[in-house]
Amino acid sequence: MSPDAEASDNALARRAAAGDDQAFAVLVRRHKENLYRLLRRYTGDPEDAYEAAHEAFIAAWAALGRYDASRSFGAWLRTIAINKARDRGRRARVRRLLFGGKPLEASEAMETPDPAAPADEDIAARQRRQTLDRAIATLPPQLKEPLLLTAFDGLSQLEAGEVLGVSAKTVETRVYRARKLLAERLDAKLRPTT
Repeated sequence: MSPDAEASDNALARRAAAGDDQAFAVLVRRHKENLYRLLRRYTGDPEDAYEAAHEAFIAAWAALGRYDASRSFGAWLRTIAINKARDRGRRARVRRLLFGGKPLEASEAMETPDPAAPADEDIAARQRRQTLDRAIATLPPQLKEPLLLTAFDGLSQLEAGEVLGVSAKTVETRVYRARKLLAERLDAKLRPTT
């Protein structure tokens, strides 16, 4: 195991800010999967999530000199990523308004099925996951962001509040509202029509 693999995020961030490209590469490897998953659920689109993650790492690299080591590097990076996703969403809405086009939630997930799962179970599970991802993508940002950070990214309410710049109680309230709204939307979507 390399010494970089055992170094803390803060130590790697300090080295990267001093010009160590390898230290930043380790940070990217550590955080890319979790960041992509967060953005995948945020945007509802795998391509947009990939692009937003890419933009977030570029912005983080450029801003390393302003990184406050008293904060968690992961929380700092998530803040940047959410801001990049918000920016992409705003640009997409403007493009749709000006030029038309498909809505963000119409994209399909590009996931590889599990070869060990029976085909019908795999299809049903993938459809449920896609329905959930699309429903999450349509939530207002102030509800979507705390839900994703706590329920899917595993942050505590305090940590999510740090990322979003709000109190833990605000995160708790917004997560409650997000879950309630999601349940209503999914119930309406999955309710059989007669």
